[in-house]
Amino acid sequence: MTDNRRSIYNPIQKDTVVFLKTAAETNGEYTLVEVELADGGGVGLHYHKTYSEKFSCIDGEVEVALGKNAYKLKPGQQALAEPNVNHLFRNRSGKPCKFSVELRPASRGFEQSLQIGYGLASDGLTNKKGFPRDKLALAWLFDISESNLPGWMSIFEFILRKQAKKARAKGIDKALIEKYVQF
Repeated sequence: MTDNRRSIYNPIQKDTVVFLKTAAETNGEYTLVEVELADGGGVGLHYHKTYSEKFSCIDGEVEVALGKNAYKLKPGQQALAEPNVNHLFRNRSGKPCKFSVELRPASRGFEQSLQIGYGLASDGLTNKKGFPRDKLALAWLFDISESNLPGWMSIFEFILRKQAKKARAKGIDKALIEKYVQF
């Protein structure tokens, strides 16, 4: 039985994330989530400097790209995105898929960014691609999730990090945490 307080839904991406283990519960060792992803859903190319992501297919088929290699994971198969490796995941199978994602070490910012991003989407405060309409909120969420843009897109990171500082100065971070972070 799923604990509804630990399950979040994004009506834009049409996916559900269930938090199985949080940073607080593992003393920062890892974060573990389970994702049910609709056909056509996914997250574009990015990388993380401070944690790895292990994708483990549970049901259906999930595509994971690691660097220049792409994999179609079936139940029981895994792929590991080490720190600083460009990666993405998506579902192009024609039906929903389910997989787990384990971050090592844990990332509290990642956990918060999912809860806030999905909350904003549920409240109609994102664009049709699921990005927050408030540019300062977008920059702050990008920053706390410890996401990085690959290649030429990395030139925008300086701007995003600067906007994230502005969001903190205006208290946007505290307001979003208070409204959307449940655990």
